[in-house]
Amino acid sequence: MVMKVHGSVLSTASMRVFAALYEKDLEFEFVPVDMRAGEHKKEHFLALNPFGQVPAFEDGDLQLFESRAITQYIAHVYADKGTPLVCEGKPMATVGVWMEVEAHQFDPLALKLQWELVIKPMLGMAMDAAVVEENEAKLAKVLDVYEARLSRSKYLGCDCFTLADLHHLPTLTNLMGTPLKKLFDARPKVSAWVADIMARPAWAKVLAMRNQ
Repeated sequence: MVMKVHGSVLSTASMRVFAALYEKDLEFEFVPVDMRAGEHKKEHFLALNPFGQVPAFEDGDLQLFESRAITQYIAHVYADKGTPLVCEGKPMATVGVWMEVEAHQFDPLALKLQWELVIKPMLGMAMDAAVVEENEAKLAKVLDVYEARLSRSKYLGCDCFTLADLHHLPTLTNLMGTPLKKLFDARPKVSAWVADIMARPAWAKVLAMRNQ
């Protein structure tokens, strides 16, 4: 039975799951959820994710939600397929650290900045310059830590591409289309890492889905 991803091509969380599936060369069915119509708050979707957020995921009789939990399931259960995405032994502990850094240090700031610089303009809403300034300064400090880490390792978790890198791609790609690109470009190791992970063929497939 083919896996199913219930989500939206505009959802950064859904894009994270699509990226993992494409890295693994796994077949899946995309089930679009009409968020504008509030479908994610309807009873049939809440049966898949009681928090009413995308994505929701099905693999046979297994149902999951929370995008990072889904990508870890894909990486571990389908370890013999496609890109490894995780490591064995002690290196996996470091990958785990940087997965947590993405979730708790990078992504909250990136989502606030994405809302102000990407989504609000699409909705015809005014950007809050104070929010941008505050979170830009915080993101700069986070990227200083990334620059130091990437001076010692090609990727965040280890010397190969893993979930620690993949999880950044959706919000990172959106921010690179804003003036905040300068924060990444100003840090040579970060800039090279960004160019590397954004050029991955699997990510190109995700962007093609979004742009259809």
